[in-house]
Amino acid sequence: MTSAFASVPGIAAIPGLVHGFERRAPGVPAERREAARLRVTAARSRQGRVFFLTQVHGAAVARAPWDGAPEADASFATGPGVLLAIETADCLPVLFVDPVRRAVAAAHAGWRGTASGVAAAALRALVDSGSRLEDVRAALGPAIGACCYEVGEEVRSALGPDLAHCFRLADGGRGRPHLDLRAANRAQLEAAGLAPPAISDLDECTRCRADLYHSWRRDGPAAGRMIHVVGFAR
Repeated sequence: MTSAFASVPGIAAIPGLVHGFERRAPGVPAERREAARLRVTAARSRQGRVFFLTQVHGAAVARAPWDGAPEADASFATGPGVLLAIETADCLPVLFVDPVRRAVAAAHAGWRGTASGVAAAALRALVDSGSRLEDVRAALGPAIGACCYEVGEEVRSALGPDLAHCFRLADGGRGRPHLDLRAANRAQLEAAGLAPPAISDLDECTRCRADLYHSWRRDGPAAGRMIHVVGFAR
């Protein structure tokens, strides 16, 4: 399976940065997860070692490098040659870059992770490690859009009143709520102190774009995963 990695203008020009939001090859079925991981690892091997997490829809943040695959949904690194990987199939990948310290972070934000503030936790870990908030840039990748992300009332309750504006009701207010994951995570990052111009978007819906992305909501258990990567080359 071949694939391409999409970028966003907000971080694409940073010297030495290795990053990308993965897109699937049109018409090719999903790979097994281990095969996909091996493919990405081989493709990036000259630039650094790729570190994967065991994602559990929480807000724990791991510091790379590590051995194995720790249970966490965010990570950060402060040295070259350490490439952080996030896997998604509708959830929102968020990549962070500090071009001054050449440090990076990444987060996997589904609704549970968003309710737990996982993206803000990744940003906080980066700042706690020595980055200045004003130097950090964030990029929000492809995820299921509000057009397709119908959720239950338990999700609206979990995200709380501060993110009530990130829901909309279908069918003129008679249908179930739809969540805008992108808007929710952007709001959390801004509340954590990140300036709006420092946040870039690749605003594409994974469920709508079967030609570009895997989607759990569309394909169910057969869905593959996109692997998104960020780090500085060694």
